[in-house]
Amino acid sequence: MNPFIIEASILVRDDMLFGPVDFLAACHLSSTHWIYSTNAVKTAMPILTILEFPDTRLRTIAKPVAAVDERIRQLVDDMFETMYAAPGIGLAATQVNVHERVIVIDVSDDKSEPLVFINPELEPLTDELEEMQEGCLSVPGFYENVVRPERVRVKALDRNGEPFDRVLEGLLAVCIQHECDHLNGKLFVDYLSNLKRDRIRKKLEKIHRAQANG
Repeated sequence: MNPFIIEASILVRDDMLFGPVDFLAACHLSSTHWIYSTNAVKTAMPILTILEFPDTRLRTIAKPVAAVDERIRQLVDDMFETMYAAPGIGLAATQVNVHERVIVIDVSDDKSEPLVFINPELEPLTDELEEMQEGCLSVPGFYENVVRPERVRVKALDRNGEPFDRVLEGLLAVCIQHECDHLNGKLFVDYLSNLKRDRIRKKLEKIHRAQANG
């Protein structure tokens, strides 16, 4: 069994703990389009509400981002704040009820490698598959094994709107595929049998009713 778990649409290692998030200010490094700086003055950013299955808004297919402007950069910052607070290491805009093709990921132990993928396009590079136990903040408390290609190419725009092309393997490959599913209105429970998916849906609906009733 692979020791990594996709928790909250987010790949989380089962021995990984996160503290409060630092403010993430974008910077463009010479050799990459991925990395943020955490050295800026901290400013308040909202923690966004994460939608939970079976909320039908999670089935919305996200639209391409027309322009990477200040609104999108603010969304990216807010998504990182929300992701780290969850805690987790990946989040798609669909999960916070913004239906545009934006993903944030950071699989590092110390929040030092934030990655931004705007309008991502995926291409599997191998027939070899990898099985990981996945869960999702949008499907809290449930975990099932999912099989995906272990190596993919992703083409996307960074936080500054600059295009990049990278090959991802292992944990990052599984994570980006999981998050891209969200942009296409798909959840990890869709890989399960109808029986398992319905059981999860009924349990979460019961929890949501109890929460609504206080």
